[in-house]
Amino acid sequence: MNRIIILHGWTKNLDKWKNFLANLDKKRIDYEFPKIPGLTGNLNGVWNLDDYIKWLGKIIDQQNNKVILIGHSNGGRIALAFTNRYPEKVEKLILIDSAGIRHNELPLRIKRAVFGIFAKIGKKFTSSRILKDLLYKIAREPDYKDLSPNVKQTMLNLISADLKPILPQITAPTLIIWGRKDKITPFSDGKLMHSLIENSKLEIIENARHSPMFTHPKQTIDLIINNLTM
Repeated sequence: MNRIIILHGWTKNLDKWKNFLANLDKKRIDYEFPKIPGLTGNLNGVWNLDDYIKWLGKIIDQQNNKVILIGHSNGGRIALAFTNRYPEKVEKLILIDSAGIRHNELPLRIKRAVFGIFAKIGKKFTSSRILKDLLYKIAREPDYKDLSPNVKQTMLNLISADLKPILPQITAPTLIIWGRKDKITPFSDGKLMHSLIENSKLEIIENARHSPMFTHPKQTIDLIINNLTM
């Protein structure tokens, strides 16, 4: 089996992944789980999606063989962008509640505006804890209110990237796993990705939200293993 690289999304820490990864270990699935710069904490400089493609490319190029990419949320966004750029390097693609579809509904416009404000004003409002909490509550991302301006601008760069135009160009066999009750990347995104990626299969996890690998680990792992052995 080719190398498996798992790409996490935005998270304050990676401890929540331990149970899922332990279950993969029990199934004797070998994988790599790199810590993605900026998605768990501070970052030197501001990154965009191309920077993440280059970062992943350096990891993959350490060995001269194809890989299987598993990406959750913004990790899925990176996996999609890389697979489109370097299709010859990806054997299979597995997306779990992936980011990548840009929405223009009011809540998401507000979110992008809030991140843009903080990216520009930097430390000017760091003394105003009430204002920071309020703005991030409005943007529905309270976990990120204490991150550095570099990370906030990086987040803005990522959530502003719309991958919808490249989805029809994805040729790798793609498994799309989605929690039907996801409110962060809605189920409609999963259906749209499935309709645009020709060689794709959509698997729905009922009652799951944005992170089925945490709330429904067995079901998620079974879907992944079945796909890997096909």
